[in-house]
Amino acid sequence: MRILKLYGDKLLIKELKRSYNFFIKEANLKSNSKGYGLIRDKNLLANEIASIASVGYGLAALIIGVKRKWISYNKAYERANKTLDTFLKNVEGENGFFYHFINIDTGKMEWNCEISIIDTAIFICGALTAGEFFGGEIKEKAEVLYKNINWEWYRNKDNNYFYMGYKPETGFWGHWDMYAEQLMLYVLSVASPTYPTNKEMYSRIKKPKGDYGNIKDIIYTYCGTLFTYQYSHAWIDFRDKEDKQGINWFENSRKATLANRQYCIDNMDKFKTFGKNSWGLTACVGPNGYSGDYGAKPSMADVDKSNDGTISPSGSAGSIVFTPEYSIKALENYYNNFPKLWGKYGFKDAYNLENKPWYSKEVIGIDKGISMLMIENYLSQAIWQNFMKNEYVQKGLQILEITTKKEKARLRNS
Repeated sequence: MRILKLYGDKLLIKELKRSYNFFIKEANLKSNSKGYGLIRDKNLLANEIASIASVGYGLAALIIGVKRKWISYNKAYERANKTLDTFLKNVEGENGFFYHFINIDTGKMEWNCEISIIDTAIFICGALTAGEFFGGEIKEKAEVLYKNINWEWYRNKDNNYFYMGYKPETGFWGHWDMYAEQLMLYVLSVASPTYPTNKEMYSRIKKPKGDYGNIKDIIYTYCGTLFTYQYSHAWIDFRDKEDKQGINWFENSRKATLANRQYCIDNMDKFKTFGKNSWGLTACVGPNGYSGDYGAKPSMADVDKSNDGTISPSGSAGSIVFTPEYSIKALENYYNNFPKLWGKYGFKDAYNLENKPWYSKEVIGIDKGISMLMIENYLSQAIWQNFMKNEYVQKGLQILEITTKKEKARLRNS
């Protein structure tokens, strides 16, 4: 039975456990299946569709499960090991990159989707993290998968940007030409022992700055949507680090989160859902389907037009390392005052109180994943600690000169 009032860490553990359950229960665990270990993109409407990003978060979930005694070490090890075998043998892709959406039973491409650089990166972050935690064959297989990625193939050599997507029938399109969720790409690619990229790719991306009220000098993303300030931070511990230009990405995400919350407060008269404890504009399912355009100022897009009053709990949950007090108050509000927003996998994807109140029936793997990893990082730092152990991650940060002030001073004086 649902407790009517639940606060602080107890609620965080409850949401953590139920988010973890999504990755445990929405997976293909048929021992002889070519898709063993693949995890659904969402829990409703597309049972046969897995997401490679969901698998990346699912590998991290196994670490959380072992640490919290929700699964035995041996069972988690076997599951992670066989999941990596699936990617080595059966998941469809090219040049070490994989299709975004794949059949959960076969590993073959679905929905005529792209071979995705960012979703491959989320998967490989999960694989490398699992490799550091479990060691042995898992570490070896994760490194093989990492070394297989031909980052140079996905780089436009004319402008030194990564392309955004690729399909064999149409080729590459778009560019990662400005700051968003892709910082992980530069850390991973520049340190590759097989297909390294140049460090100028990182410094080349556009980093537009803007203010929101008293919150100054935010390096903002196109829509100001929160997942863009969260995804790389789920794996890379940017705390107390800055690059050679003096950019502290953790502090930047903190300021962007505060601006997102303040934008919701400032627009309470426009949208019933918005408020000081109902904030976190991010990509999610809305009343008219999935949208990546929900966001806040500062932004390049006209978010005043794209917002419709939809709020996702993953916006505030995924920002808990940046704004713990505000994030916890938001989650308490959702849990205590909106029972339709809670289900077997914790918070559902979103809600909207405009006109006729609407609550999503589904949860989405990437939204449960960012909530789960950030809550665990807030409580124990476990994902950060394991990912940051990886030699290639450390090498990548070193090459990009993203380091602590103390380390910078030591290098200058050496």
